[in-house]
Amino acid sequence: MDASTRQRIDALITTSPVMVFMKGNKLMPQCGFSNNVVQILQSLGVPFETFDVLSDMEIRQGIKEFSDWPTIPQVYVKGEFLGGSDILIEMYNSGELREKLEVALAS
Repeated sequence: MDASTRQRIDALITTSPVMVFMKGNKLMPQCGFSNNVVQILQSLGVPFETFDVLSDMEIRQGIKEFSDWPTIPQVYVKGEFLGGSDILIEMYNSGELREKLEVALAS
């Protein structure tokens, strides 16, 4: 990944306390995994922003290198990589996600 793509990703993950790199956007997810993440965050009432990786191939590939995570969607909280759809589902079901987000968004 080149330096300008890394800088763009850095800027994106800091524009919102919760940033989701996904296929589509929160109003129109373009895959089931991305939709799962949107539904979970909306059910928790958490404000979040999204970036449509289908609109930018450099970011789509770069975010995978940035996080060392091979799949989309990817969720960042306060600039820290949290995980993808499966991890968010597990964290949501255990109650850990609500706790983590409450702590992160309160600080």
